[in-house]
Amino acid sequence: MRIALLGTRGVPAHYGGFETAVEEIGRRLVDRGHQVTVYCRGAEDTRRRSHLGMDLVHLPALHRRSLETLSHTALSVGHVLTHRTYDAAIVFNAANAPFLPALRARRIPVAVHVDGLEWQRAKWGRGGRGYYRWAEALSVRWADTLIADAQGIADYYRHEFGASSELLAYGAPIQSAPRAHRLAELGLAAGGYHLVVARFEPENHVAEIVAGYRRSAARLPLVVVGSAPYGDHYTALVREQAADDARVRMVGGVWDQELLDQLYAGCATYLHGHSVGGTNPSLLRAMGAGAAVIAFDVVFNREVVGPDGTFFASPDDLPTALLQAESSPEARSARGERLRSRAATRYQWGEVADGYEALLKRLAAGESVRGEASGRRGRTDR
Repeated sequence: MRIALLGTRGVPAHYGGFETAVEEIGRRLVDRGHQVTVYCRGAEDTRRRSHLGMDLVHLPALHRRSLETLSHTALSVGHVLTHRTYDAAIVFNAANAPFLPALRARRIPVAVHVDGLEWQRAKWGRGGRGYYRWAEALSVRWADTLIADAQGIADYYRHEFGASSELLAYGAPIQSAPRAHRLAELGLAAGGYHLVVARFEPENHVAEIVAGYRRSAARLPLVVVGSAPYGDHYTALVREQAADDARVRMVGGVWDQELLDQLYAGCATYLHGHSVGGTNPSLLRAMGAGAAVIAFDVVFNREVVGPDGTFFASPDDLPTALLQAESSPEARSARGERLRSRAATRYQWGEVADGYEALLKRLAAGESVRGEASGRRGRTDR
């Protein structure tokens, strides 16, 4: 099949769950004999024309938070209409739903990976939240099928719209023999720190994690990895929370994957504050590294982590969780091993690629659920 993947920053994957999914799924589809084209923006080398067998098309975007994704997808769809013919396409992000009729006019069947509940993100104002809710409805109405990466997301679309979804989660990279030699570059040692890895956005609760850590008597430092391309205000809030506690170490973004993998594998606990997405790749990476997880208490995180996670609902819950982890290293290590096993069993990229390949074949053969749901909200379960 000839397959187009649109709506992400593209590959190589350096940023976010969509990009990781495109890289891991796309490379496996290529290995199975399919021709995969990825539309890219913001790549460090726009001269690169292929990556792991995938064809790359580089197109620009407007570098404004509200327009970056939409402007790039508009150009990508225009390129599809004027340059390429595909048997099927996957559009990532429900925000791109207004472009679906153009693909349909070219007789290209299309699935929309709807992502999380974007309209709940605090970075969007009233207009942005309204747009995302409108785009969700258009996805239901115009896509040949929806893809959800977590049961909680599939449940949302079923309750809100009466719409079915294809449940395809992410895979977890498994570190069966983790190494720690790079940690010394940051003055760290294996088992000697707590870890946060997140974009600095309110719904990722980085400031709340730092605030809860500050209230604790934790002996091990808190290492905070992350930044925000458009989040100056929230970044300032996180830094303000960390400013008067020498135990908190802000290291910024880490784009070196080997170092990042060793940070996950070497932490005493991994604190995960994400609250509005589905299955989160950072959480899966921590589990695959054998990290003991302390996660924000929402249905998505409970679905992924299961009974071996520790959960918090507010900063007040963290002091106890951190002290328990530090005082019981053997129990902490055992929880991490069980989480690694859970990730290896439930979240395999090979099986994820199987699901995508089967779906794409059905789309190319003419299967579609378009028209089964109207896109009207009427089955709301709040």
